[in-house]
Amino acid sequence: MLTPTKKLILATAISVGGVLVLPTQALAAAYTPEGVCGKGFARVSDSKRVVKTPSGDVFGHVYLLYNRRTGYNCVTTIKTSYVGTATYTDATLTTQTKRLRDEPVSTSSKTDARRYKYYAGPVKLHAKGFCVKYSGTIRDTRKDATTATGGRATWGNCG
Repeated sequence: MLTPTKKLILATAISVGGVLVLPTQALAAAYTPEGVCGKGFARVSDSKRVVKTPSGDVFGHVYLLYNRRTGYNCVTTIKTSYVGTATYTDATLTTQTKRLRDEPVSTSSKTDARRYKYYAGPVKLHAKGFCVKYSGTIRDTRKDATTATGGRATWGNCG
């Protein structure tokens, strides 16, 4: 069901510049990482990673954001393929929780995973003063089950 806001977004997206887009594309374009994560969250350096298959097909992007006031990081995976179709989609955030001589000795991890039409997340964890890793997955749930992954597997955005 389209809400009045989604109808306005859809009408605007369809009429801008005379470009015709599919309703699912217009709705997907309405989702931003900042909108998913909420007030106070902003993208950080290295905040966007492609979610792609081994053959290079791009299914979406995974984003890392940070809230300076609260010290929380946020991750969301936003689909660009299979938009409007419920496919397995996840967003994962892992943070250090203790350090010893700049080596992680303890971590915390959180994942949001299920069949989504547009995005997974937001996944939020406190990470002020610590490093994070993040990832996203989007899986074509038809019989060939093509999987796209992306993110950062090494510690980064420390601070």
